Amino acid sequence: MHTSWEHRYAHRTTGMTSSAIRELLKVTAQPDIISFGGGFPAAELFPIEQIKAACDKILTENGAKALQYSQTEGYAPLRELIAHNACRYGIKVTPDNVLITTGSQQTLDFLGRIFINRGDRILTECPTYLGALQAWNVYGAEYETVELDDDGMKIDMLERVINTNIKFMYVLPNFHNPAGVTLSLERRRRLVELADHYGVPIVEDDPYGQLRFEGEHLPTLVDLDDELRDPDHVSYRGNVIYTSTYSKILAPGLRIGWVIAPEEVIRKMVMAKQGADLQSSTFDQYLAYELASGDWLKDHIATIRKVYRERRDAMLQAFEDFMPEGTTWTRPQGGLFLWLTLPEGCNTLELFPVAIEEKVAYVPGASFYPKGGPSNTMRLNFSACNPETIRIGVERLSRMVKRCM
Repeated sequence: MHTSWEHRYAHRTTGMTSSAIRELLKVTAQPDIISFGGGFPAAELFPIEQIKAACDKILTENGAKALQYSQTEGYAPLRELIAHNACRYGIKVTPDNVLITTGSQQTLDFLGRIFINRGDRILTECPTYLGALQAWNVYGAEYETVELDDDGMKIDMLERVINTNIKFMYVLPNFHNPAGVTLSLERRRRLVELADHYGVPIVEDDPYGQLRFEGEHLPTLVDLDDELRDPDHVSYRGNVIYTSTYSKILAPGLRIGWVIAPEEVIRKMVMAKQGADLQSSTFDQYLAYELASGDWLKDHIATIRKVYRERRDAMLQAFEDFMPEGTTWTRPQGGLFLWLTLPEGCNTLELFPVAIEEKVAYVPGASFYPKGGPSNTMRLNFSACNPETIRIGVERLSRMVKRCM
C-alpha cells in the first residue's frame, strides 16, 4: 500500500518554510546571471594554501585523534582560544562558557529547542535575519518587532514593548543582515540597561564583527553587559548569549561556529547538541584551531576588509550613477550586505522574474519581516563580486527598477 506521508508528519512541520535565499540560489546558478543574492564571502580570498598546510600538519601529528569522535562541547584548545580572545575585551569567559557548533545557524536552532514554547514572544529587529525566523518558526514562536534606522534598532520603540512578556531579544548589532546598519554605542548601552532592568535575555548574533572596514570598533553587547556584573565573578554569568562563526574570516564550508553563554545555558545546549549531531566535526575543529591561532590571520582579515570596502564603494557609486530618483540605500561600515529601497509601488518579489530577464538577482526584502513589511525592499550582497561585475549588475538592476516606474 502506498504511504500517505502527509498525514504522518509532525504538527511542528507546518512551521517549516523553504529559505527564499536557498531557493533563489537554484535560479542564480546560471553562469550568465550576476547574483547579489547569497551571503557569500569572496571565494578567491579563501586561505587555501594555509588550509593545505594545516591539514597536512593535523594528519601528520594528530591524524587519529582528529578523525575520531570527540566531546560534544568541542575541541578543548579551540574553546580555550575563543575564551582567550573574548577575555582580551574584558569579558570573564572560560572554556566552560563556550560551545562549538556546526555553524552559528545551529546555535539559533538550539536556542529554539531550549527556550521557545509555542506562542512564546521573541523580540527582533525589523527586518531581521531570515535564518533565525526559519529556526524559531518550527517551535511556534511569535514575534514583536522594533524598526531600524541608520543607527540600528530604535531604542525608544523598544522601551514600549520590552515589558510585554518577551522570552528573549534577538539582535544583530554589527553590519546587520539584511539591513547593513550598525547599532550605535549609545543605543547599545541603553539596550543592555533595559534588558537588565526587565530581566529579558539578549541573543547577540555577530558573524560579521571582524569585518569592519570603516569607523571605530564598538564593544559587543556581551562586553557591555559584563560591565554591569559583579566584578568578582570568575566566569561570565550575564544576560547575553553571544554567537559567532569562522565562516566569514576563514571559509563557510568549515561550518564551525560557537556560542558564549552562562554555564547553565551551555549545559542545556550541550544536551540539545547531543540529540542533534553528537558533536561538530572533530577534524574541522582541529583545522579551525590551526588556522585561527596562526600569525597570518591578522593580515588575512585586513585583506578581506580592504577588498570588501572596495566592493561596497563600487556598489554605492553604481547606485549614484544608475539608480532612478526615489531609490534609497544604506551605507554599511562593514560586513557583506546593504539594503535597497525602491520607489513606492515597486514590488521586489513580483519584479524578480524581470530581474532574471535582465540577468541579475537579489533577495526580495519581504522574507526578512517577521510580521510583514514593505514590498519595495531588497537585500544586496557586495562581497562576492568584483567591482567591474558589481557595476554591470547594478546597471542591470536599475533597468529593472525603471521598468516598474
